Amino acid sequence: MKTISLPLPKTPVPTRAWSALLPASLRRSGKLLFGSPLNAVLTLVFSALILAAVPPMLRWLVLDAVLFNPDPAVCRAASGACWSFIYAKSGQLLFGIYPVDERWRPALVCLLILVLLGWSVRPASWTSRLVRLWAVALALIVWLMGGGLGLEEVPTSAWGGLPVTLILTVVAIGVAFPVGILLALARRSAMPVVRVGAVVAIESVRGLPLLSILFVASIMLPLFLPEALLPDKFVRALVALTIFAAAYLAEVIRGGLQAIPKGQYEAAAALGLPFWRMQYLVILPQAIRVVIPALANTIIVMIKNTSLVLVVGLFDLISSGKAALADPAWPSPAAETFLFIGAIFFALSFSFARFADFLERRGPAAH
Repeated sequence: MKTISLPLPKTPVPTRAWSALLPASLRRSGKLLFGSPLNAVLTLVFSALILAAVPPMLRWLVLDAVLFNPDPAVCRAASGACWSFIYAKSGQLLFGIYPVDERWRPALVCLLILVLLGWSVRPASWTSRLVRLWAVALALIVWLMGGGLGLEEVPTSAWGGLPVTLILTVVAIGVAFPVGILLALARRSAMPVVRVGAVVAIESVRGLPLLSILFVASIMLPLFLPEALLPDKFVRALVALTIFAAAYLAEVIRGGLQAIPKGQYEAAAALGLPFWRMQYLVILPQAIRVVIPALANTIIVMIKNTSLVLVVGLFDLISSGKAALADPAWPSPAAETFLFIGAIFFALSFSFARFADFLERRGPAAH
């Protein structure tokens, strides 16, 4: 009898590939990095570049660096970074040529500004009380930095470093924002005189580089005003920065106003709201929410633009760094100095960028 052999059933192939066992985040990353031949080549090339650059950079930054040795000769003999220079010159880098015995005052000013900025980003603090708090704080800052009333007087020509950068940033942006709102509303006004005046003011400032405005405020203005009426150099630079920031913020806010549907204006008018209450309660909150990314970009640019005041003789962070590098006892570690200064500017800009992201995420929920 002939035996008939029946085919054995095939072993079922698992429907899930081995890659399915990986977490979803790793699968997405793998698809992005190696999803196509071009992506794979670019991933390998950049990985090789990183592997070639990171070890020597790590050796220079950390392994071969001189950290806290106060002897300049050790830095000259070392092959790594001279962080001892930053440690030894930290007072001059942060506070410029401010009197050494009085440096506790600018240190307190920096702490006060940073604490207030941290307090101000809390939505619960956004009341009229916050404006009064900042007004009192600014008066206290002027007293601490300038002296008088029991403190040794220090002219603004001796101010420098981080306090100058923080004061210029906070005051210029804080004043420029409401001025920019008024200019944006004026540019959209139905009254021709108001509209044309706003257009001339905004376009005149936006058509000039910030350096030229600073030169006019600090060099040309003394040629036209008597000494008795001439503001301080620090005040002139602060006004120039404020005017420049206000013009750019005005155009950003105007873009937000144009994005608001006409029905919002009509609905607010139908409720009987007067013009300013309509803007305050209905229009401006929506317009500002729309342009949060553009506002954040403009403000971050202004934070970095405060470094331009060095051309008019103010000792900001960069000027303080250059003055510290002029010490002949040290080997002039410029890379370390400007990395330190850049880290401060990065921390300020990055912090504000994260705050803007928070506002952007919070906006629709609040609406």
